[in-house]
Amino acid sequence: MRRSNLPHVKSSKDLETTYEAVRAGFVAQALEKNRQATPYVEEARALKVAASTAKTPSDLLNIPDIQSALLTAAGVSDKANNHLLSKDKEEAIKGLIDNFLEPAGKKFVEELVFRFLLIRGDTLDGSMRNIGGVLAQRKLTRSIISALKIAGKSYELLHSETNTWIPMSENDAEIEIFVKGISWKKDNESRTALFNLFVPIVGNNIDLCLFNCAPKNFSNKKIGKDTTNSPHAYIALGELKGGIDPAGADEHWKTAWTALSRIQDAFAKSRHKPYLFFIGAAIESKMATEIWYL
Repeated sequence: MRRSNLPHVKSSKDLETTYEAVRAGFVAQALEKNRQATPYVEEARALKVAASTAKTPSDLLNIPDIQSALLTAAGVSDKANNHLLSKDKEEAIKGLIDNFLEPAGKKFVEELVFRFLLIRGDTLDGSMRNIGGVLAQRKLTRSIISALKIAGKSYELLHSETNTWIPMSENDAEIEIFVKGISWKKDNESRTALFNLFVPIVGNNIDLCLFNCAPKNFSNKKIGKDTTNSPHAYIALGELKGGIDPAGADEHWKTAWTALSRIQDAFAKSRHKPYLFFIGAAIESKMATEIWYL
């Protein structure tokens, strides 16, 4: 490891994730899970209000606005819903009513809401599988933005929803949720960082790439492809592992090291040697020692 420009790192111990950081990471994940669960809870409340107008479980079939929710409660996913015929959907809902709502008696509305939330919970659980990586990207993005602001540098952000570059703004609360690229200048030279980018030279997606070019080099697919195919356009490439659970830290490091080795080998064929880096939320003692003596 090159240590000349890392005065704050004196030993491998300084690379280890502290207990306080692990605890904060788990809390952040819990808060994010609750934030993402809020829409489902509100949907369940709306479902309860609408379904309460039914006197019997069968009456639910006569409420047009809750048919989609009934399908969800019946266990039909959004993806499966797109492949089912109307008669199949009706059969699924009737199965829900006959097997679960009718036996619940007068509490059939509560049973409906519980089953709706149960299925929505599975959906949420699936979307949360990479929550560590998502939160890590947001945190890194905010750190870069903060560093640029403190340095008095202007920057542009690539918005993930519009896929357009937007100028910096003082009113940027939670903008990191929608950022997939950042661009700024260093000594009059452009720098552009892009998250989750497919790198043709490597043949894989890379968590973060830093280029020595301006945002206009990614203004459209053709120009962007020309840039990503140019080895000397890359300054650095790296792996970002946001999983905070210490039990999985070593596995994340092994995966990242394999990816970094693949990057190094791919660029060696082009006689270019970009910087490589690893950013890990959870770094255990053994990992820290391995990284320190690289």
